[in-house]
Amino acid sequence: MPGTGCRVSETDKVVEVRGLTRRFGEFTAVDRVTFDVAEGEIFGFLGPNGAGKTTTIRMLTGLLEPTEGEGRVTGFDIRTGSESIKQHIGYMSQLFSLYGDLTVEENVTFFAGLYGVGGARLEERRVLAMSGLEEHRRQLTAELPLGWKQRLALGCAVLHEPPVLFLDEPTSGVDPISRRNFWDLIYSLADAGTTVLVSTHYMEEAEYCHRLALMNRGRLIALDTPAKLRALMTEPLLEITTGEGPQVAQALQGEPGVHEAAMFGRAVHVVVDDAEAATRELPARLAARGLSVGGIRPVQPSLEDIFVALVRREGGAVAG
Repeated sequence: MPGTGCRVSETDKVVEVRGLTRRFGEFTAVDRVTFDVAEGEIFGFLGPNGAGKTTTIRMLTGLLEPTEGEGRVTGFDIRTGSESIKQHIGYMSQLFSLYGDLTVEENVTFFAGLYGVGGARLEERRVLAMSGLEEHRRQLTAELPLGWKQRLALGCAVLHEPPVLFLDEPTSGVDPISRRNFWDLIYSLADAGTTVLVSTHYMEEAEYCHRLALMNRGRLIALDTPAKLRALMTEPLLEITTGEGPQVAQALQGEPGVHEAAMFGRAVHVVVDDAEAATRELPARLAARGLSVGGIRPVQPSLEDIFVALVRREGGAVAG
């Protein structure tokens, strides 16, 4: 389970980033991002598509040169030591990185050769890389279910036992059970000392990280443990159950005493000034507009609630 996410000391920094910026013409994809990551930490980037998560990872892995700022990964400068960084990290991109026309076993052998892993060490690592896939070792990788493909991609990315592992949207499109199993593997790697940096747009995955960097429009808008991020919301939060969620959320925008109203699954979460007054008054206000409420109750904020509130304060989510 996630750790305490305590402050990173000067001695255990594996990743150091200061003012990291990347522009593409007039567009700023990453805007003055600063953070540190400790050894064995699971550090998450959370944000919508276009928030700057992938661009940040590409700069840290030596695949893209920053416009401004500086960073170090395992002691190597991201500007001058990109080749050394690539030798000391594992990287799994959001685009499927294995060869579909090779079998499971052939993919493991191929990547082992790229990383210079051979002999007895290869046999030991091969077992780990193919964990759960032994019966499918001669099957073409293209024929595997997506969850198994991603499991194999992770196994290949850590064949050379890198101290730092970068995972860019690793479970996008994977079913919830496979996603949970994938995170069990991430925990086992972190427990063994591997530092993991992972990007996601799944709120439930973000809960698994030791610390989270919330990103929007290329900026780092919050950085802390999931528990401390949830504590940022001090206003009361109500959950309204209704069969007319989108209409209710729209109707409550701009209502007196209402800061924010947004869909949360099939319900509507409403940030208010006064929970008792809102519980009493909002159903009547909605009924006057022909909208029905099944129930209304106070709830504890989730990371999604926190993210929505912070993005609103920052001027809204990135377009598209």
